[in-house]
Amino acid sequence: MCGIAGYIDFSASPKDAIKAMTGSMAHRGPDGEGLESIKTKHGTLAFGHKRLAIIDLSETGKQPMHYKHFLITFNGEVYNFNEIKKELQALQHQFIGHSDTEVIMHAYEEWGSACVDKFIGMFAFAIYDAQKETVFFARDRAGIKPFYYYWDGERFLFASELKAFHQHPDFKKSINQNVLAMYMQYGNVPAPYCIFEDCYKLMPGHFMLLHLATKKVEIQKYWNVYDNAYNTEKVDIGFEEAKTKTEALLVSAFNYRMIADVPVGVFLSGGYDSVCLTALLQKNRNEKIKTFTIGVSDFGLDESTYAKEIAKILGTEHNTYYCSQKEALGIIEELPYYYDEPFGDSSAVPTTLVCKIAKQQVTVALSADGGDEVFAGYNRYDYLMKHGKLLNNTPKLMRDAASFLMHRVSSQHLPVLKNRYNFHNRYNKLKNLLSDPSPENMMKSLSTQFLDEELKKLMLKPFQHLESNYQSNALKTDHYSPLRYMMAVDYETYLPDDILQKVDRASMSASLEAREPFLDHRIIEWAAKLPDHFKYKDGIKKYMLKEIVHQYVPKQMMDRPKMGFAIPVEEWLYTELKPMVLKYLDDVYIEKQALFNVTYVNQLKNTFYKGKPEHAVKIWFLLMFQMWYEKWMGEKC
Repeated sequence: MCGIAGYIDFSASPKDAIKAMTGSMAHRGPDGEGLESIKTKHGTLAFGHKRLAIIDLSETGKQPMHYKHFLITFNGEVYNFNEIKKELQALQHQFIGHSDTEVIMHAYEEWGSACVDKFIGMFAFAIYDAQKETVFFARDRAGIKPFYYYWDGERFLFASELKAFHQHPDFKKSINQNVLAMYMQYGNVPAPYCIFEDCYKLMPGHFMLLHLATKKVEIQKYWNVYDNAYNTEKVDIGFEEAKTKTEALLVSAFNYRMIADVPVGVFLSGGYDSVCLTALLQKNRNEKIKTFTIGVSDFGLDESTYAKEIAKILGTEHNTYYCSQKEALGIIEELPYYYDEPFGDSSAVPTTLVCKIAKQQVTVALSADGGDEVFAGYNRYDYLMKHGKLLNNTPKLMRDAASFLMHRVSSQHLPVLKNRYNFHNRYNKLKNLLSDPSPENMMKSLSTQFLDEELKKLMLKPFQHLESNYQSNALKTDHYSPLRYMMAVDYETYLPDDILQKVDRASMSASLEAREPFLDHRIIEWAAKLPDHFKYKDGIKKYMLKEIVHQYVPKQMMDRPKMGFAIPVEEWLYTELKPMVLKYLDDVYIEKQALFNVTYVNQLKNTFYKGKPEHAVKIWFLLMFQMWYEKWMGEKC
């Protein structure tokens, strides 16, 4: 895994910025740097690369890499490169080194854009073809690897992280008001949008071709979770046979992610996904896998004890690091640098901590993200399955009355329930869901923080609602079920825009490569074909995955409430972080920004500190944006 950057400058006076752009991402690749600048008859092309050496540690793996008339800069891993290499060798291709980077270039020469269909892995890359005068860009199917680009008609910039663009003197950082509104709703910026004008993300499962002669940009989809998974025919199969086939596919995907020329470890939280990953990897190995857990007892969400017991059963070499509250709080000040686009998921803090710990012993760590989206693990699926039908069958008059009552009774006044994880936030959402309990509105309600009417009060300037994959209607009627709909939307939104962005930035901040075995595209293509009740059965989430895990770890050890991986946002905002909130949500600073309505922000802040904990996430989103704004817009608070 690495950091890539580059530009194609068509202007008469191109600026030499590739070294500065690449250097801004030194944390992504401390093992080497490569720079290449080429004068073409249409302008100047520059590619940069920061290397984190994982496969082929020799100089033959160095980038940018040349082959014939091709030049590549690549971030990621193509795990099945050896199989593709053999296929290409049979077609008379000859190779110099042993890297997947070289295989990608040969594959592109042989099959053109169709080469991406052959890749199993995570990737974002650019290939310059000097003969055709084109630059080909591609991003992996799930969106594990980031790819930003900026295009103003005269210069095309691209990079793994947004911070690289700030190093180019012609980059104009003007905030997109519509996208800012999206961030405040979702806590992240959904692809293809970016917080800045003229700046975008290449969508997962897409490639892009830039024609130098005409400046024409073509973007094409080569894979998505609907066409290649949920809209394909379901399989008619019994549960036991499906479980056996699923486990075999998981083993294949997991083992691919162990390919490396450097030490590899696994994040073991004690939850079903990470236990499944660890169990299937360890079962046929004599050497002990290194597993890592972070203990966060101060947060009240500590799974380290369970993880340690499970590691003993599975026989791994287990490492636990107990994090203090002071260490976690210290991470918060670092977030705006590494998350150089506004990002509101507070679990970035513990994720960053566990990556720093793992890096002390390994260079590659396997993470179990994606299990919830593929096998139906989120609590919101419980809401949908348990309450969706009930709400829709409840007369509207009764729903309106319940909503009226909930608006007058604070979640803080409900004993027992008020102490449950994320209860206040969900309580607030349910009040508004009662008016429209459709799966589509339920998905919107459970995915957003600021409701539309709240957003209008918050934003100072007019904005428009932008279309995104949250509004997708791509799931065909004959394949539709509320659960499939919600899981498909999650796979195309929350997964790449939140979870994968979080893990990429957190791991790269420690120069650690994080791999995502559950996001092997073969897994979702198979799991989507299975009946819903194989994944969610009688109120049991991730039913099939759990049945696989119970073969290796006793059910009684695993059967406990899902804890999540988060920090106590409410508590910290009331205590340690309160001075920071008062600083960044200061009236003078907000008025100077001219982005938010200072009256509404004060109302939100005051009601929160007077006992409305359901506003905690909203306050956190605002705080994260304000810290980002100070860092990247250059206006000190």
